[in-house]
Formats: sequence, C-alpha cells, structure tokens
Amino acid sequence: MRGGFGCHVSSPVAASTHPVGSMSAKAAARKRGKLVSGAGAGAAAGKRRRKAASAGDRGKSKGGTKMNEEISSDSESESLPPRRPEEEEEEELEETAQEKKLRLAKLYLEQLRQQEEEKAEAQAFEEDQVAGRLKEDVLEQRGRLQKSVAKEIQAPASTDIRILRGHQLSITCLVITPDDSVIFSAAKDCTIIKWSVESGRKLHVIPRAKKGAEGKSPGHSSHILCMAISSDGKYLASGDCSKLILIWEAQSCQNLYTFTGHRDAVSGLAFRRGTHQLYSTSHDRSVKVWNVAENSYVETLFGHQDSVAALDALSRECCVTAGGRDGTVRVWKIPEESQLVFYGHQGSIDCIHLINEEHMVSGADDGSVALWGLSKKRPLALQREAHGLRGEPGLEQPFWISSVAALLNTDLVATGSHSSCVRLWQCGEGFRRLDLLCDIPMVGFINSLKFSSSGDFLVAGVGQEHRLGRWWRIKEARNSVCIIPLRRVPAPPAAGS
Repeated sequence: MRGGFGCHVSSPVAASTHPVGSMSAKAAARKRGKLVSGAGAGAAAGKRRRKAASAGDRGKSKGGTKMNEEISSDSESESLPPRRPEEEEEEELEETAQEKKLRLAKLYLEQLRQQEEEKAEAQAFEEDQVAGRLKEDVLEQRGRLQKSVAKEIQAPASTDIRILRGHQLSITCLVITPDDSVIFSAAKDCTIIKWSVESGRKLHVIPRAKKGAEGKSPGHSSHILCMAISSDGKYLASGDCSKLILIWEAQSCQNLYTFTGHRDAVSGLAFRRGTHQLYSTSHDRSVKVWNVAENSYVETLFGHQDSVAALDALSRECCVTAGGRDGTVRVWKIPEESQLVFYGHQGSIDCIHLINEEHMVSGADDGSVALWGLSKKRPLALQREAHGLRGEPGLEQPFWISSVAALLNTDLVATGSHSSCVRLWQCGEGFRRLDLLCDIPMVGFINSLKFSSSGDFLVAGVGQEHRLGRWWRIKEARNSVCIIPLRRVPAPPAAGS
C-alpha cells in the first residue's frame, strides 16, 4: 500500500501539467482519497486474512481432534463416519429418490407377476375341476366310480336322531327330494305325508281315499308299498296293493294321472335318472315301462317266476329287480328286451339297491346281504347273518333283511332288519367284501332306508310290522320316520405337514 502511494505523488505527469497551488490542493485531496481507499482496502484485506486464519485454526482444531480420537481409540474412529459436504448429501438424496422409483417399479412388476400366477393357478384349478368332473362322469357311466367316505362316518348318538310321527300304521316306503329338503313317507294306513327336513313339520298330507266316493280328492285306498321321485323333483309316483300307480306333482301334491295295467299289488317303482321314464314291478311277476311326461304306457317285460319284491334304476336304460321267492336278481335291458339272471341268496330276496351303474346290493330273509357286479352271475361278496340270529338256543333263525340302501357312487351301505338296529357297512376294494362300521339303535321293522344326496343324513321308515306282511308285530316299536345325521370325522393331516 505505501509503495503505491509514494509512486502516485512523484508522478511526472501530475508535476508538469498543473500549477503549484492547484497541484498542492488537488494532491492533498488525492492523498486523502488514496488514504481512505487504501485504508478500506487494507481493512478488507485484513478481514480476509483474519477469516482465512480462523478457518485454518478451525481446520487445525478439527485435525487435532481427529488425530486425538485416532490415538485414543481406533474402533471409535472407524465407527464414526466422516462428515460429508452438502453437495454429497444432495447427491445422496437424489440417488435415494431414484432407488425409490426403481423399488416401486420392481414392486409393481412383482404384483403383476403374482396376479398372472394367481390367474394361471385359478384357470388350472378350474380345468382340473372340469377334468375331474368329466372323469367322474365317465367312471360313473362305466360303474367304476367309488368314493371312499365310509371310514369318515361317525356313529351318531341316539339323542341326535330326529323322530317324525304322523302315520297310524307301519311305514312301508319313503323318498327324499333331490335337494334334500323334503321327505315323502307312505304307510299301511294308505296316507302319504310330506315332511320338511329342516323343521320336521308336516307340509302336506294326502289322505286315504274312500272306496266308492265320487268327486273326492284322489288317494290310495289300500296299503302303499312303494314310491319313487324323478331326478328333477317334479313327479312323485306311488304304488299300492290295489294294482294302481298314482302320479303326483311333488310341489303341490296334486294328483296328475293314474296308471293301471298291473294284475297284482305294485311292489316296486323307480324313475330313470335324468328322464321321466318310470319303471314298475308287481306281484304279477312283470316289469312295466311308462312315460310319465306323456302320460303313456310303453311296454311290459316278463321273466320272474314268483312275486317281484323290489326294483331300482339309475341313468342307464335298464333296471334291477329282486325276485322274491324265485331266488334271483335280474337286470333288465329295456332296449334289447333282454335280462341277466343272478343267483346267490338262499331265501326270498326282498330288497335291492344300485350302488353305481355296475354294482348293487341286495338283502334276503335268510339274513344275508350280497354285493353284485353286472359282469358276474354270483355275488362278489356275501355277508351271512348280517344282523345276527334270534330265537332260543338250537332254534336260532337269522334276522330278515327288510331294507338296504347305498350312498350313490361311494363305498357306504346301510341295512335294516328288526334286530333293533340299522347297520352301516363299508364296501371293500372292488366290492369284494363288506366290513361292519357301526350299529344305530332303532326298535321295529326297518322297512325303508334312503341316503340324502349329500350324504349328510340317512332316513329310516320304521314300523311295527314288516312291509310285505303281518307275520308278527313288535308292540314296543313306534311307526315313525327317523332322520339319522351322518357326521364325518375330520381327515387326519397328511404326513409331513
């Protein structure tokens, strides 16, 4: 600063161009200005030097502190990250936002992938279900479908059985609607009662018809021996000892038609599944075919040598019959007008029921229960004395088998007698054996048994007398409809789960 000021005063230009007086005044003014400006610049430079010094001191103090920390503890210096400048922090914030965008994009893609996988799984599941149903349909048509449910059934307690009373005489037959909501029962008192499964109340009663009464509501005037309901739940058919078959609208219980043609008591009725074709059999030894929708008779088939006791049918155009005292079970092929004859029981065959399209179960008064396959003329399995023996020692006789039932396309079978119980059985693999599952206490003649379509309950028609006669009477029995719940034991967990 001083060297600059001295050079300015001794400038030759200034000395040669101005007079002495003015030069001295102007020179003094310039000196003062130069002093002021030089002082300001000096002050600014001093401030800059002090600021730089203070910054250096701060750096030194930071460096000293860091050095001291490094000397005192190497681990602490490693655990304490160095302070980053603001530009680095801003860069870090920008990278975090980019990473967030990337993470959200990846998350969105992952959600899309999961949705596609779920759609694919759902589609595969539906395809598997459709394929499973188609496979079941094929197996059902071939008579090879056998679902294993028998081992899951738990024996019900006596208190769980619901008893519906309304008939005055022995119940002879019953049917359940396809939706399992309604039971129709008929008895020797010539009445038909419509019951609600849920409430157990009577929904309708078709009373006995008075003989010779004109203009009265139609009904049966003799013992009703059999009933059947169409697979769509539209038509109900009932047959009696007066050779008549009455057709009813199941919903309203209104009489639609009366079929005549049998020459003796009508003992068996069955609708072909999926149609309104009706098969009937009688003590006149014949089998007749009817078209209910068209109110027409189709044809009659002959072959049995004695009164036919029972009949059943499924979806094929054929039916099976229990031939009573002629000791045969017959399969009737309607289109070919031919029959297959099966032998196996020693007594009167009084009841029969199809398990699937290829297998059936029958019961006889010799106490035996038989499993049949359509490809063999002899029983695949024969359970003798299925309900035990009765009578004094040395004079024992087997309990008659008065009813049989099977849960469609499964291995579960039920049998009834007057041995004070209903018995549940499991059909062994290939229908080649019968294994007893449990006894359900029930006093009286079990004249009819039917499983619900769902398999959730079994219905028994109980009477004091046998369905087909009055050989003896069980006075302590109550004429009633019994609803037996069938609870299933939860399946055990799979191994390794």
